[in-house]
Amino acid sequence: MWALTLYRSTIGKKIIMAVTGLVLVVFVIGHMAGNLQEFLGPARMNAYAAFLKSTGELLWIARIGLIAATVLHVLMAWQLTQIKRAARPVDYTKREPQVSTLASRTMRWGGVFLLVFIVFHILHFTTGTVFPIASQPGDQFSHTDVYGNVVSAFRTPWVTAFYVVAMLFLLLHLFHGAWSSVRTLGLSKPSDHPLHRRISTVIAVVVWLGFSAIPVAVLLGVIR
Repeated sequence: MWALTLYRSTIGKKIIMAVTGLVLVVFVIGHMAGNLQEFLGPARMNAYAAFLKSTGELLWIARIGLIAATVLHVLMAWQLTQIKRAARPVDYTKREPQVSTLASRTMRWGGVFLLVFIVFHILHFTTGTVFPIASQPGDQFSHTDVYGNVVSAFRTPWVTAFYVVAMLFLLLHLFHGAWSSVRTLGLSKPSDHPLHRRISTVIAVVVWLGFSAIPVAVLLGVIR
């Protein structure tokens, strides 16, 4: 089958990684836009959360799709790393980056950190499994008061710090991943100053600001 042949090839793995990466970028932007409704007050935020839950099967289809995209993205990253290592079993004695960026050099370990963060985030705000350790005495996880969950969680300084650091890694991941995905798919023309790189920079910074603003605003008492 051509699909299996493509999957087994290096270029096929890069294409899968690029497509799943762009899917995740779209989700992240939408997720950020939804979360920013926290600034509009409890009624607006909780109504938004209730609307998402009311979609029922559609919400689960979206979740399954995102899980599949994440698994494929991580799997392709791991397989491509193994292929690269196999091609050069003996590493360089000394590495001196010439044209690589901080974002490209931190993609591997930044990706691992983000994977850990995603698991924590789901257990924190979706299931409430780890919520008690991230809240003050008397605070309880609520499946209906999403606004209150956010306020309770980010009053704890270490939780806010963890989220802000995670968003810094997300910024680097988006900056490099978004523009390299477009390049991998052949959707851009060669240029000394490619437009898609400038766009990926804007997306990365906006997403970082959008996600970081909420925990910081709670910790500073702007959102209460």
